[in-house]
Amino acid sequence: MLKEKLELVPHLPGSYQMKDKNGVIIYVGKAKDLKNRLTSYFTGRVTGKTKKLVSEIVDFEYIITSTELESFILELNLIKKYDPKYNILLRDDKSYPYIQYKKDPYPTLKVVRYLHIKKSNGKHLFGPYVNAYAARRMVNLLNRLYPLKKCEGAKKEVCLYYHIHECLGYCVKKIDNNHVDAMEKEILSILNGNDEILINKLMSLIEMHSNNMNYEVALELKQELDNVKIVMERQKVELHDLVNRDVVNYYFENGFISIELFFIRNGKLVGQKNNIMPVSDDYIDDIETYIGQFYSKNEIPKEIITTAELNLEILSNLLNTKVITVTKGSKKKLLDLALDNARISLKNNFETISRQIMRTSGANEELEELLNMKIHRIDSFDNSNLFGSFAVSGMVVYKNGQPSKNDYRKYKVSVDINDDYHTMKEVTYRRYYRALVEESELPELILADGGITQVNAIKETLESLGLDKKIKVCGMVKNDKHRTNDLLDGDTMELIPIDRTSNVFHYLTRIQDEVHRYTINYHRTLRSKGSISSILDNIEGIGEVRKKDLIKRFGSVKKMSEATVQEIAEVVPLNVAENICKYLTDFMNK
Repeated sequence: MLKEKLELVPHLPGSYQMKDKNGVIIYVGKAKDLKNRLTSYFTGRVTGKTKKLVSEIVDFEYIITSTELESFILELNLIKKYDPKYNILLRDDKSYPYIQYKKDPYPTLKVVRYLHIKKSNGKHLFGPYVNAYAARRMVNLLNRLYPLKKCEGAKKEVCLYYHIHECLGYCVKKIDNNHVDAMEKEILSILNGNDEILINKLMSLIEMHSNNMNYEVALELKQELDNVKIVMERQKVELHDLVNRDVVNYYFENGFISIELFFIRNGKLVGQKNNIMPVSDDYIDDIETYIGQFYSKNEIPKEIITTAELNLEILSNLLNTKVITVTKGSKKKLLDLALDNARISLKNNFETISRQIMRTSGANEELEELLNMKIHRIDSFDNSNLFGSFAVSGMVVYKNGQPSKNDYRKYKVSVDINDDYHTMKEVTYRRYYRALVEESELPELILADGGITQVNAIKETLESLGLDKKIKVCGMVKNDKHRTNDLLDGDTMELIPIDRTSNVFHYLTRIQDEVHRYTINYHRTLRSKGSISSILDNIEGIGEVRKKDLIKRFGSVKKMSEATVQEIAEVVPLNVAENICKYLTDFMNK
């Protein structure tokens, strides 16, 4: 079938999608010549990750595009949509932190993530900061040195920052714009790399506090000064222009690629990032895809320096910036330095990375063999009772052996306490009914944190939704220490023996611990925030009107629990007030 289909593939650019026996897309690629690329998978000698990929391919599809650039863009979009198991994926969905200075309506400095930045006039962006702590430390230091606005919202009177001379009282005072402009000029100059201003400012303050015998403050500032000088020394590079650029290089060995990025801003090396991952034989495509994914989540510099192996023209057009290679001079030294760092990182971390893969995707493959099925996604559920009569549930998701935290979900449940059966039925019905309506991704396997009761509840839900033939259910049976002891097969209701020293056993234990942690943290979050609305929902005699009146009067669970029956009865009838007091007494004693 594949051979006949290959004969029909045209010699044109496009994107191709490899599918397994379940019709799941397991790899997305791009090609200048679709026929040549697809043929290479099935006629050439393949090794490592590519060999594993080919062993699972039972079908493929392709989409023809007009240009290579269009095929690249399409590939990135399809990877984002289908999350294929064999593609290089940026598992961390967070972009790097940046420092943002905003003048209007008041001058402020804060740390932001690039994905959350709203572009507008009057905003200045500095970064990226690979180390979020370094970004926060710089913001804290500048906020201490300059009287910027630090509080949220508009206050009716000046706050503590004004009295300690760290704010000009923007909320209530009329501010001299000339003073603000001069302060802004210095701050922007510092963030653009002018360390002399920062050093002179710190030295001046150290001298002032020393003269005033504020030796403790002077010592703190001296430590900040020492830290600034250390950072300056580390940031030295041999480039003398102020162009914002990144340097990208990589090292390939034993089926792994190590990608090194240097971030150079205003002539200074502000950070570096290394990623090591298994790749296919045609790793150049994987690197180009990685670069495309990375800059979809982070600011694109004016120039990117990389190797001539990559398609520089396509990358330039995709990113709308200058992507070049170099053969001599200080830029070539930086490119070589990035290569050295990539090689050293792979050499030093190869064993650790290999073990991690065995614990994640390797353990997932062991589970596939144990259950005789292919597993890309696992959904795992846990139920827990909260404060007497309120139940919650949590769902965690693992893809190819790794947690996919964007897919985690938490649920408030309406059933009574200690009813695991109906709790599980309610939660799983809500989860998979919505998945069917929205046509979102379904798991191949559901793991219940429990035994036969939970497994039966899930199986009944799946049967009612027509999913019982598509999704397998297993239970993680616990021992008396609440640790995974056995795996219950939902089809045969037999316990599957698992080697307690195996990767798959530790894998199941991690899933169980994670779903339990996630659900318990949901409880704690509700309680720590004093989720008064959620708790009042579970007290007899309280509807929307009374709930709003109680929230308006007391504001939090703690304050309501400290009130007397008579005080609460000023808002609701006496019998309801008594119910509230009894319920909250039990609640606060949990």
